[in-house]
Amino acid sequence: MSEHSQYAAMTNVPLIKSPSLRAPPPVELPQDIHPLPESVDAYSVYPYTLEPHILTVESARRTTMASHAARYEKVLRTRTDEKEQRKREALRRIAPGFEPTGSLLVPVRTGTASTEPPVPVVADSPFLQKQKSAMDDLVDQLAALDSKGSTT
Repeated sequence: MSEHSQYAAMTNVPLIKSPSLRAPPPVELPQDIHPLPESVDAYSVYPYTLEPHILTVESARRTTMASHAARYEKVLRTRTDEKEQRKREALRRIAPGFEPTGSLLVPVRTGTASTEPPVPVVADSPFLQKQKSAMDDLVDQLAALDSKGSTT
């Protein structure tokens, strides 16, 4: 009930319209208006005089697009080849002769194969004596440490 009394109070308020809000004037139809004819073929006439011009422009556009596509494809192929070449060079720096798509690496002697027997090593050479003495010294020191550890 209180809702109805609220709306009843609003019905007594006068409606004020702004002078800027006006309804547009009614649309008047012209006197010479007529409906569409039975056939519209007379209205849709295609000028075939433009046909050769359009065909030449279109063929030129297609050849240009084909040449651009070929050039872009060539650039992409070149870029891919350069990336693969750099990758192969990096792998060759690590393992010379390596090909990722090739077979396994097989060691190959690069020097000339000599048929002479190897030169026998002389035990009296000063280099071997130095090595032997350094090794002997190390063995003697380790033995001395072991003997000290077992006595204490």
